[in-house]
Amino acid sequence: MGRGPSIAGRKNAQDAKRGQVFTKLVREISVAARIGGGDVNGNPRLRSAVDKAIAASMPKDNIDRAIKKATGELEGVTYEELHFEGYAPGGVAVLVECVTDNRQRTISDVRHAFTKFGGNLGTDGSVAYLFHKIGVLSYADGADEEKITDAAIEFGAEDVKVWPEDGQIDVITTPESFDGVREAMERAGLKPDHAEVTMRAELDVPVAADQVEAVQGLLARLEELDDVQNVYSNADLPQ
Repeated sequence: MGRGPSIAGRKNAQDAKRGQVFTKLVREISVAARIGGGDVNGNPRLRSAVDKAIAASMPKDNIDRAIKKATGELEGVTYEELHFEGYAPGGVAVLVECVTDNRQRTISDVRHAFTKFGGNLGTDGSVAYLFHKIGVLSYADGADEEKITDAAIEFGAEDVKVWPEDGQIDVITTPESFDGVREAMERAGLKPDHAEVTMRAELDVPVAADQVEAVQGLLARLEELDDVQNVYSNADLPQ
């Protein structure tokens, strides 16, 4: 019988994963600070990025250094944002958001991922219309649904959705009202477990059993790329 991975091996894998998460977070902080300035209170995108970094246990020094590099207080790398649109097997729409310091490397890596798993890149606008941007404040199973719902309505949220699979409660907002609703909910003692502005598909596409592996493989491969910040799809994968 084979032995499982050693403790050292598991730790190395965990450290590598943690390093990749930090890399993505630093890039998001950098772009947000470069575009909107280094004041967290006056830059909603930066605040959201910093909140994610804190939730991931990123050291404060790392966060401050990323902001200072982006605003020119320290010498640093210049990142740019790239967006890709394409299809996975079975007509599944895929949106990919990247932050990179090497455009050609990113284009090559993303194109290779689509090709490897039987997908194809499309032109700008080819799938973006299938998604819409929303704010989401998520509460884990066990949170007070009635209290959250009442507060969400009072503070101007668009909708409240309870997921029967795991009991998670999502408060849905417009991107513009996201920060205001989040701050009001937190003041009311209803701090979400996770909050972000994200993209959701208007309509999901069921994935045939013989295409599940390829679709999952493509989405996983894209997520693994250091230059990729977010991957969105309308895949309805079987549970």
